[in-house]
Amino acid sequence: MIASTTGDSNNTVEPPLGARMEQIPNLLNSSIIVGATLVVARAGHAVSLDSGTGQARSLRPLIPACRRCGPASRKPNGTARRAPYNPLMDVAPLTPVIGAEVRGVELRRLDDAAFRDVEAALLAHQVLFFRDQTLDIDQHKALGERFGPLHIHPSAPPGAPGHPEILKVHADANTKRTAGDKWHSDVSCDAEPPMLSILHLHRLPQGGGGDTLFSSMYAAYQALSGAMQTYLGDLTAIHDGGPNYRDRNRRVGNDDSDRVYPRAEHPVIRTHPRTGRKGIFVNSVFTTELCGVPKDEGDAILAFLYAHLAKPQFQCRFRWRENSVAMWDNRCVQHLAMWDYYPETRSGLRVTVKGDRPFH
Repeated sequence: MIASTTGDSNNTVEPPLGARMEQIPNLLNSSIIVGATLVVARAGHAVSLDSGTGQARSLRPLIPACRRCGPASRKPNGTARRAPYNPLMDVAPLTPVIGAEVRGVELRRLDDAAFRDVEAALLAHQVLFFRDQTLDIDQHKALGERFGPLHIHPSAPPGAPGHPEILKVHADANTKRTAGDKWHSDVSCDAEPPMLSILHLHRLPQGGGGDTLFSSMYAAYQALSGAMQTYLGDLTAIHDGGPNYRDRNRRVGNDDSDRVYPRAEHPVIRTHPRTGRKGIFVNSVFTTELCGVPKDEGDAILAFLYAHLAKPQFQCRFRWRENSVAMWDNRCVQHLAMWDYYPETRSGLRVTVKGDRPFH
């Protein structure tokens, strides 16, 4: 949404729903004219300047608005909530910084308008949650393909026969180590890491547990000092899938000695290609070292960042029910799956959507 000022009233001009950054004229480090106002874009935000006085009037993030979500309102408990224009879709934020539960949507039957609304809500809230969703394998894959081509995991076997794009997420009494037991972004070791993951859980522990925590890398970056942001801004890091995947295969008795796993160099601070916002892009599962700095310095910085991004003020926590779906943006979110239900069973399927090469 681009903020503008005309006369004494404040107005907004929305870019096309779901528009990429490059589809909005000269969006980054540039300016456009909206009415009598000059709008200057800087680092994913728009500063409206009165064309006569040059005075800055407002600062708003440049992200698409959910078309079915109206002006922000307050719930009785004081938390923000958007009032939907269409009562069939309700987007209820879980926290001020990350996460929203979406109601009134059937993911297997999204028309184009509803899909654009879901996509816009995802860009705004980073992770979305849906209850009571019935999805078979083909419908699950088709949902992911609405966002882009599907990713095939470099280590895990197909989650269903004939469906290499499906990843099975399963833990029971025989499990020696669960997937997602540390903060991470999915398969960040790829040269072009996945942009999106969609997890559908079918079976949950009878005694409870198995929640998933999500952390906003936007919020974690914004909480850093200016000096630290500057220091990290030009750094890159190595992401290597080998150590993690070989450990998992060793625990279940799989010989992967002849396999080569992805390894890539990525910026420590990544700019989201759709929103223009910056976020931390290192994680303890795949990141092995910082490039261009002494090892002890790099290890200390990584240890600091891992502790920093795990702070609760950047997080939301999702309590699963059977047939719930979580959809998260790997470009700006890390997650951790709780394994507090052993020896009970937690099981479901995930699809992951291909992404692009991270940039500063």
